[in-house]
Amino acid sequence: MYTTTSHSSILPECIITYYERETKLNAQHPDVFLPQLCRLRTHQWCFVLFNVLLFHMLLFGADLLEEYFLRLLPLSYSDAKTLEIRERARKLDTALLKANLSRSYTVSSTTCSDQEIFLLVLVCSSPGNRTRRNAIRQTWGNVTDTTGYAVLTLFALGRPASAEAQQEIDEESQKHRDIIEGSFIDCPATQTQKMMMIVEWVVTFCPHARYTLKTDEEMFVGIPSLAGYLLSLTQLEDVYSGRVIHQGVPDRDPQSPSFVPIHHYPEEFYPDYCDRRAFVMSQDVVRKVFVAAQEVPTSVPADVFVGICAKKAGITPIHSSRFSGEKHISYSRCCYKFIFTSSNVNEDELFRDWKETSDGKNCSLLETYYSLVSCRVLTYIDKFKQFNLDRITSEAFHFSD
Repeated sequence: MYTTTSHSSILPECIITYYERETKLNAQHPDVFLPQLCRLRTHQWCFVLFNVLLFHMLLFGADLLEEYFLRLLPLSYSDAKTLEIRERARKLDTALLKANLSRSYTVSSTTCSDQEIFLLVLVCSSPGNRTRRNAIRQTWGNVTDTTGYAVLTLFALGRPASAEAQQEIDEESQKHRDIIEGSFIDCPATQTQKMMMIVEWVVTFCPHARYTLKTDEEMFVGIPSLAGYLLSLTQLEDVYSGRVIHQGVPDRDPQSPSFVPIHHYPEEFYPDYCDRRAFVMSQDVVRKVFVAAQEVPTSVPADVFVGICAKKAGITPIHSSRFSGEKHISYSRCCYKFIFTSSNVNEDELFRDWKETSDGKNCSLLETYYSLVSCRVLTYIDKFKQFNLDRITSEAFHFSD
């Protein structure tokens, strides 16, 4: 049996007594504490500063290393095939594409064809998750403008397996007019096909969207912070940004649902790509991915598919640790106003987080700093708790066997 022990029972009684006495003294006489602090000797100051630096390196060191090592040099365009893809993307005839693809989707093709949209958000959703879609519509998906720039959020899904479920989708689509539905059955095996549908639809029916964010329905998305980041970019083309995965390994297990046969992708590693849960592409990147996709196998995962297409088009992914990837970031208001995404956010958290981060109150630099520290510490604690829970569960199954 596992029991929980309080922190006070772990610490020696003398330390607790000293801590309580010092805390009480400092509270009663704050004018005494500062002079004591100022009288620290050089080696004591060095010790304090070392611990402060060590604390910050433990919290943010991984992100800093990622930002440094994943800041790759742009690919060269000397390859003839790359130059051809980029030129074909530049000369795409969207009118011809519209004629060929207009029967493939059930959403109105006039949703954004005539609008100048700064950020188009496409949320990959499962047909049966109507409650989640409604939650997004009432929270971060309800943002239509940020600092004067237009934002549009739509949902991308395939067809459900039953006629009854399809009727519900049709009713939802008629009511909200924000669903793009493909002609394929929505299941884990068709997620790359869904990604290709998104690319085709953006190129064909939303050619004036400056940036496209592809994300998943379990995410919290900070639209204002993401828009601010995009507005600050000096690079206007070849923007393909997210949490970059370096040297991803193809799944060679034939029993796995994500199995990739070696004859479909013979390389040892995938090229660098952005994690599927959230990444941004500029309009020119969407067009280049669309052109390059004709020569890329759809048996690879959806995010890898985009990464391979990007490499063929001479595009280097831009890493940002403000995209959470698969991580759930523990909530703190100013932290959530700074980051772009957090994964695995349940509906209750979604409503709470949105209500508090959309209150119109700005965060100072100091508030943001303390909030980021709080977020990171709580996230590590949650991961440690989950690790212990998984270990206990594993041991329980072991003993039951």
